[in-house]
Amino acid sequence: MRTPMHGWRRQRSPLRRRSDVVEAWTVLVVAVLVLVGAPLTGAAAARWAHGEARSLSVEQRAERHRVRAEVVGGNASLPSVRAGGQHAYRATVRWTEPGGATRTATARVPADSRHGDRVDVWFDRQGRSVLPPVDETAVWEHTLTIGACATGGAVAVVLFGHLLVRRVALRRRMAEWDRAWARVEPEWTHRNV
Repeated sequence: MRTPMHGWRRQRSPLRRRSDVVEAWTVLVVAVLVLVGAPLTGAAAARWAHGEARSLSVEQRAERHRVRAEVVGGNASLPSVRAGGQHAYRATVRWTEPGGATRTATARVPADSRHGDRVDVWFDRQGRSVLPPVDETAVWEHTLTIGACATGGAVAVVLFGHLLVRRVALRRRMAEWDRAWARVEPEWTHRNV
């Protein structure tokens, strides 16, 4: 014999507690938040991060200029730094400006540069040696990293919230079962309280 399924969600079951209903709806909400909300949060964070990184790249390109210079001396005592994905060190470089004047400065050069090599170095408006401006690859790496971290963070927050709701629901369920057992237990055990 089959039980009719018509309106099965609305049927009252003596074993179903309010905490069971809350937990069931929580699972549905968690699924929607994880499958829809978290990716939307990640996409929004990625879009914001992309805009910020692009504006930083444009700003850096406007205030920095590249010079093709010759390495004329090195200073091995200065620490190696990471620049543009490769090791670099400071060395003395010399170049000729468009007006014909020769300039010399200390700048970051690739670690494998030797005396007499021609290298690209970057300077800001004040003439200080700086790192190259952020390129498009770095912008997209930053965008994807922020988007992935925001998505993962949103999923973690949702799952942590679900864990808290489950704990509260379990406590309430146990309290409801204890109250129900306190009512029924004397009849089953024929004990008078």
